[in-house]
Amino acid sequence: MPKPHRKSLFLAASACLLLSATVAQAGLSIRFIEGAPKDRFQIENTGSCDITAATLRLDLSSSQGALIFDVTSTGAGVEVFQPFELVEGQEALASVPAVVDGQNTLDLAVDRLKPGAAIGFTIDVDDTIGTRQITVTGSEIEGAKVSITQGAEVTAATFNGKARAELQTTGC
Repeated sequence: MPKPHRKSLFLAASACLLLSATVAQAGLSIRFIEGAPKDRFQIENTGSCDITAATLRLDLSSSQGALIFDVTSTGAGVEVFQPFELVEGQEALASVPAVVDGQNTLDLAVDRLKPGAAIGFTIDVDDTIGTRQITVTGSEIEGAKVSITQGAEVTAATFNGKARAELQTTGC
């Protein structure tokens, strides 16, 4: 191959790398952490963009354990209950959601979540089809969905057997 052609290829490849390196990405890492007496959801902005004016939805309806939120002493849950309690990232939310006992979806109205920032909340999650309804394992939350809506764009992901979901959205 002649030397001028190699130089052109090198310059073209370098330009492509430079362009791809400057495209900022938005992403969220969502973890479910089984706990006693409170379960926890941890949502972290792992991207390099602010996440603004968005709705983050946790949808447990397709989980392996047919999971629900147990927030009152009477209703669909069993034994111990825990109401929704925001423990981190209140400044990132436009409002705190009202959670009804037995529901299987929860929407968080995100005002602005900066890169590296997190939203954490505790709540009780119960399994409605297993033998240990008050304990939820990673495999029982597997299949649950999480989505983020920003304007007309919706991006979704599914929790895996390790109780994690990763959302990658378009650049900012």
